[in-house]
Amino acid sequence: MTDKNRSHLLDRRIVIKAAAAAGVAQVAAPFVISARAADTVKIGLDNPFTGTYAELGKNEQIGCQLAIEEINAKGGILGRQVELLSEDSTSADTGAAVQKARKLLQRDKVDFLLANVNSAMALATGEVSNEFKTLHIVTGGHTDAVTGKDCHWNVFRVCNTTRMETNSVSSTLASKYGKKWYFITPDYAFGHTLQQGFEAYLKANGGTEVGASLTPLGATDFSSYLIQAQSANPDVILFLTAGQDAVNSLKQAVQFGLDKRFHIAGAQQELEVLEGLPPEARIGTWVFEWYWNQPNIKGLPEFVAAIRKRTGGKVPTARHWFGYAATWTCALVANEKKTLDGVTLAKALEGFALPPEIALMPNKTYYRAGDHQLMPTLYVGHAVSKGAADPEDLFVVDQLVKGDEAALPVAETGCTVKWPA
Repeated sequence: MTDKNRSHLLDRRIVIKAAAAAGVAQVAAPFVISARAADTVKIGLDNPFTGTYAELGKNEQIGCQLAIEEINAKGGILGRQVELLSEDSTSADTGAAVQKARKLLQRDKVDFLLANVNSAMALATGEVSNEFKTLHIVTGGHTDAVTGKDCHWNVFRVCNTTRMETNSVSSTLASKYGKKWYFITPDYAFGHTLQQGFEAYLKANGGTEVGASLTPLGATDFSSYLIQAQSANPDVILFLTAGQDAVNSLKQAVQFGLDKRFHIAGAQQELEVLEGLPPEARIGTWVFEWYWNQPNIKGLPEFVAAIRKRTGGKVPTARHWFGYAATWTCALVANEKKTLDGVTLAKALEGFALPPEIALMPNKTYYRAGDHQLMPTLYVGHAVSKGAADPEDLFVVDQLVKGDEAALPVAETGCTVKWPA
C-alpha cells in the first residue's frame, strides 16, 4: 500500500471518528443541559424595576438576594444551590407582568414565584402560578382579594391586607383628629380596597366620608384633587397613594398648606417615601409593615448591617424585609418537607411560623391557615422630619398591633381554598 493510500485511509478514519463523536455529543447534549438545570433551585421574581414602584421592587429584590446568599451558605435547598431569576413587570402594565410570570414558569422552570408590588399584578400572576401548580409568595401587593375572594391554594402573602392596615389605624385617627374624612385614592385595586376598609370603619362608628378623589397611577400633578379635598373641609385627609405617587401628593399637599388646616394621614407608609420627601413634608399618622429600629429583636442588628452593605449605608425598609422573608419561606418549608412539590409545600405552610431571626419583629409571625395571609406585627405611629439619633429614623412607633387582631376573620375574607384533586 502506498503512502498516499495509507494517508487517505487515515484521513477517512479520522472523519468517521469525528462524525461518531459529534453524533454522541448531539445525543448527550440535552442530558447535560438537563443535569445542569437540575443543579440549582430557581426562585423567580416578577416585580417592577421601572416606573412608579421601581424603588419598591428593587428593594424587595435586594432582600431576596440577601436571603439567597444566606440560604446557599447554609447548604441551599435540598442540598442544591439557589438562584434568583428576576423579570421587570413594569409598575403599571399587568399584561407585561403576566407575560413575565409565564416566561419564568414555563421557559425558565422556576420552582417558586415571588410577585408583585402592584396589587392588580399580584392577582393576575396568582392565576398563572396556580395554573402551573407552583408555590407563589406575594411580596408587596396588598389588596384584600389576594388572600380573600380571589385566593388560591398555592398563593401566600407576606405583606398586609389593606383591611389589616385600615383596622390598625382607624380608631387612632377618629379619637384624636375627628371622623370627617376625605380620600386621595389611587384608581386601582390597592387604593380601592384601602378606601373601602376606612369606609367600613366610618360606617360602623358614626363617621362621615366628605369626599374622595380617584387619581391615576403615575400622576404628577395632584393640585385639582387637593383643591377638592380643601373644599370638603374634612378633619382628616387620607392619602392612600404609594411609591412616587405618595411623594408627589404629600409634597404638593404641604406646598398648598393643607397640613396647617387638616390632619394628614393614611394607612401604609414606607421609608422609601419618607426619604423621598423634603423634611417639612414628613408628617402625618401612618402604618408601617416592618421597621428597622426595634429594641431587643433577635437577628435584627445583623440584618440591618447586611442590608447597609448592599445599599451604600442606607437602612433596610419593609420592602427589603418582604423579599427576605418571602425567599426564606420557600427555603424553610422545602427543606423541612424535603420536596419542591407545590401542593405539599402549600399544605405545610398553613400555620407555619417564621423563626425569630427571619421574622425580625415581636410576637408570633405565621401564615394563617384558611387564607394563607401572614400574620405579622403592624407599627402605628407618626412621621418625623429628622431622626433623633439616626437621620433615617423617620418614623416614631406609637403602637404595636398584632396581625391576627387587625385582620378580618377568615370567614369574612371571602377566601375558600380549593385544593387540586
